Amino acid sequence: MEELFNKLGITPKNLEYYRLAFSHSSYVNEKHLKDSYERLEFLGDAVLDLVMSDYLYNHFHIQEGDMTKIRANYVCENACFTYASNLNFSNYIKVGHGEELEGGRFKKVILADIFEAFMGAIYLDLGYDTARTVILNIITPYIEEKTTIFFQDYKSSLQELVQTDRRSVHYELVEESGPAHQKTFKMVVKIDDIIYGTGIGSSKKEAEQEAAKNALEKMATLD
Repeated sequence: MEELFNKLGITPKNLEYYRLAFSHSSYVNEKHLKDSYERLEFLGDAVLDLVMSDYLYNHFHIQEGDMTKIRANYVCENACFTYASNLNFSNYIKVGHGEELEGGRFKKVILADIFEAFMGAIYLDLGYDTARTVILNIITPYIEEKTTIFFQDYKSSLQELVQTDRRSVHYELVEESGPAHQKTFKMVVKIDDIIYGTGIGSSKKEAEQEAAKNALEKMATLD
């Protein structure tokens, strides 16, 4: 990982955080280890949101809804997958034998999750300021080039649509299947407790977006 650290301009103090960030659950289960990257992913997701929220607030005089849309575009699964791919994260990911045969080191959901986990590792090891610098160095070039092809935020579109009628929207996990390293999630989106859409994805976020897309499509046919 030394090449990656050099590219990002960081000097790690505790390499264990980074080893953990690149350890997929299939590898952990196969090697009978204690933890995978999942807890670090949770932390890194929050760090990304904070860094990008702070950046947008201080660099753009735009409304909350617009900041939300822009942030979603640059921290979504597709975006994190792009960052991880461009940094050659697949060279460092450790997956189990079965996942390796299925191309797990190159899967979008795994690369995206590990990008978040890696940011969590930097935060724990080197602090918020360093994590912020690394994140902005990676992401701001895409913002400056106005790269907006990452993501269509169906959730925000649905929220905006129903807000005019003061209706409530929430997402509910109805099914979770598959092995730990290759889960599938099924979500429904409810508007005032009535199911409007269903979505399936390899992550809860992806399934929520699919559910919102499904709801928007159904609502469009009713117009």
